Amino acid sequence: MTTPNIVWTRIDERLLHGQIRITWGKHTEANLILVANDDSAEGPNAAFMQAGMKASAGGEYAVRFFSIQKTIDVIHNASSAQKIFILCNSPTDVARLVEGGVPITHCNVGNMHFHEGKRQISKTVSIDAKDIDAFERMEKLGVTCTVQNTPDQTPVNVLELAATNE
Repeated sequence: MTTPNIVWTRIDERLLHGQIRITWGKHTEANLILVANDDSAEGPNAAFMQAGMKASAGGEYAVRFFSIQKTIDVIHNASSAQKIFILCNSPTDVARLVEGGVPITHCNVGNMHFHEGKRQISKTVSIDAKDIDAFERMEKLGVTCTVQNTPDQTPVNVLELAATNE
């Protein structure tokens, strides 16, 4: 079992899109984008979702679509040459990865849109009690979670933001 070379982990409800390729992919020097998401890996619209996301990658990155469980099961088989950018659409999924043994130490929180029952804590991030629970679980396991929409912005701890925007 090897330690995978995870260069970045991001929560973005939109999953793989142009900003990921252009901004974050280059910033992190990733060569593999791993979309860890049950729906895009195995859901009824998986083929459609994957086609759109592969097009967004622009051929610059290898792209994989794994369920959360498959990611947990195979991440330690990754080649050391793979610079892995893990992309999830919720903090619950990232918490499941961490609790399953995926060695994530930092989680970048990008876009979590406002939905009924959520409250906005930054321009691009809205959360509910389930999200806070997931962030707290990750923090207890040593994962730093920061809101930072683009690399030029200053990262801010998500739980501190949540506490100051109650």
